[in-house]
Amino acid sequence: MSERTDLVVVGAGPAGLAAAVTALNGGLRVVLVDSGAAVGGQYWRHPPEHASAAVPTDDLHHGLRTYRALCGASAAHRAAGRLDLRLEHHAWSAVREGDGFAIHAVDRRDAPRESTVVLRAPRLLVATGAHDRPLPFPGWDLPGVLTVGGLQALLKGGGVTAGRRVALGGTGPFLLPVAAGLAARGVEVVAVCEAAHPRAWLRHPGPLLRNPGKWAEGAGYAAALVRHRVPVRPRTAIIGADGDDRVTSVRIASLTPDGHPRPGTRRRVEVDAVGVGWGFVPRLDLLVPLGCALTDSADGNAVAAVDAGQRTTVPGLYAAGETCGVGGAALAVHEGRLAAESVLADSGAARAPAHRRSAAVRSEAARHRAFARAMALAHPIPPAWPSWLSDDTVVCRCEEVTAGAVRAARAAGARDHRQVKQLTRAGMGWCQGRMCGPAVHCLTDRERAYEPAERLVATPVTLGALAGLDEGRPASTDGGEHHKEC
Repeated sequence: MSERTDLVVVGAGPAGLAAAVTALNGGLRVVLVDSGAAVGGQYWRHPPEHASAAVPTDDLHHGLRTYRALCGASAAHRAAGRLDLRLEHHAWSAVREGDGFAIHAVDRRDAPRESTVVLRAPRLLVATGAHDRPLPFPGWDLPGVLTVGGLQALLKGGGVTAGRRVALGGTGPFLLPVAAGLAARGVEVVAVCEAAHPRAWLRHPGPLLRNPGKWAEGAGYAAALVRHRVPVRPRTAIIGADGDDRVTSVRIASLTPDGHPRPGTRRRVEVDAVGVGWGFVPRLDLLVPLGCALTDSADGNAVAAVDAGQRTTVPGLYAAGETCGVGGAALAVHEGRLAAESVLADSGAARAPAHRRSAAVRSEAARHRAFARAMALAHPIPPAWPSWLSDDTVVCRCEEVTAGAVRAARAAGARDHRQVKQLTRAGMGWCQGRMCGPAVHCLTDRERAYEPAERLVATPVTLGALAGLDEGRPASTDGGEHHKEC
């Protein structure tokens, strides 16, 4: 870019897209970076343009009017030359550089060929979302066992169903739209096993009453499940999966209030696919190395600590959406707007938002955040879920570390997932602990929130891409001159 960049936004999901458009409307020049092939993130994932007409997915989405308005606004700013949209760019590091930031990314638009990119700006906004939080159980490593987020991604991204007879398990309202989406496409959803009990919401009536839209959404899913005769089983869990080459059945049991399987309630159900989900884990890979302070959230995760305007503890660094706590797309949009308004105010932009408008956005964000907290408290991870695991249950699939090895490490003195990693290699594989880290943490230290390990490299990169960092010698994986700076 020949023009000055005022702000780099990493993540083009609901929070990042809303933040970019708000900053652009305020007169700033923005670079928007995302690893996906289109804006929208996981929440507004759509089939490729050439397949969108043949694969209808509108019924799987909420807030499409907001999404289309943001897409239209961003397209207009891009045409005017104010927005530099970098899709299929994987940001793997962000560092302080002078009075601003340098964001290192890999351009994978021509994969497998890669080229290095360095984006510079005085201010950085991180809106990298979250990923599924799976918990291991015997047989979870069989083909056909997916996360509920994975099932949803297949549906939204291509109208693909993972099986014809599917069981879902875990906790949280996210199970319901996945079940409804599968059932609407002819899948027999044999059970939705919800570990919590609906009565838990009675302890938090305030946020529920202040969010009537959530009632309507939940009622819509309930009606769809009744229409398709999908059984929803409260305080029940999938505690095992069986099969040879792939999953063929699951073991289901009713749970005691603390999560132990009730004696005499175990039964086997035939399936050809399984979806499990225990909430989500915020992606903090870019924030932690920058020194951003973290705080505990109600769902057991550490999240970015921000003020009322989404400013982190690092000057010039802002965070929005799931990095500040999982709460859904509507909350992410409001937080993205708040973060961008703070950027505008801090940069002295002539078109900074009026105080009254900012107060209204802040009020909406607070309302949605209160609902997210109530949701987390009503759908906790059952304290006794480790009792489902035999010692030979694989916990870290990359390094094939078992529950017995993790328990032995704890008995030997390991007090958190980092020490378990040192003793067992759990978390040293391809995913770098993203899948097994929360489970290992729960097996060793349930008293503290899960805080991911600091990683200087946030996503796998090739040696060729790293070679492109050598000053004066730009490089790509095919040896070409593709190093770019903004």
